[in-house]
Amino acid sequence: MLDIIQIPVLNDNYIYLLHDPASKETAVVDPALASPVLERLDQQGWKLNYIFNTHHHQDHVGGNIELKTQTGCRIIGAYKDRERIPGIDKTVAQGDWIKLGEVKLQVMETPGHTSGHIVYHAIEDRLLFCGDTLFAMGCGRLFEGTAEQLWNSLKLLRDLPDETKVYCAHEYTLNNGRFALTVEPDNQDLVHRLLKVEDLRKVNAPTIPSTIGLEKKTNPFFRADKPSLQTSVGRECESSLSIFTRLRAMKDKF
Repeated sequence: MLDIIQIPVLNDNYIYLLHDPASKETAVVDPALASPVLERLDQQGWKLNYIFNTHHHQDHVGGNIELKTQTGCRIIGAYKDRERIPGIDKTVAQGDWIKLGEVKLQVMETPGHTSGHIVYHAIEDRLLFCGDTLFAMGCGRLFEGTAEQLWNSLKLLRDLPDETKVYCAHEYTLNNGRFALTVEPDNQDLVHRLLKVEDLRKVNAPTIPSTIGLEKKTNPFFRADKPSLQTSVGRECESSLSIFTRLRAMKDKF
């Protein structure tokens, strides 16, 4: 199993350090900044071997060049983003596999938030590092892709095993949960989850990781094809894509 260290940075970003104890190899996912990563590496006595980028936004790649300069690590990112990820060394696409020591991670293309967004799925360890495609009780904004692309990307992730831990890149859970409750006020799983989230955020504790199973019960963007949500928003006769598109537009204004 990987050792995972969650580093909060900026206003609401999370950087993840992944360490394979067997091989001693270490990777960082979406380093917005270099200095917090270098500090934790020093504390742990770990050497950085890789950067795994999910997409090209500055709050996900801002630390790339400094980390590469300081550690000699290799940077991995999407082939479709090869012109936009600073310092990229290796490109990957749908279905490719990468290794961190003894741990294999599968690359999945999840366009929508951006056109070249990818996620990293450690199948055996049941871990998902999903950047800004999927959030706890939410999903990414549509900056470059279409609603149809993002809906298809989310359905791809929804099909992963329920116990898969979801490591997203932002602490948006409280706001996402409050929005979710406006569209599914009678969802008791959602009501109970939001109470727990409120308690965690009162003491500035992280609400991440989530799980795929929990998202299937409480994330409205996973549930656009569920009759209970469709009834709740009064759109029973619309397609699931139409409902998803409407939900995303509603969240943009929330």
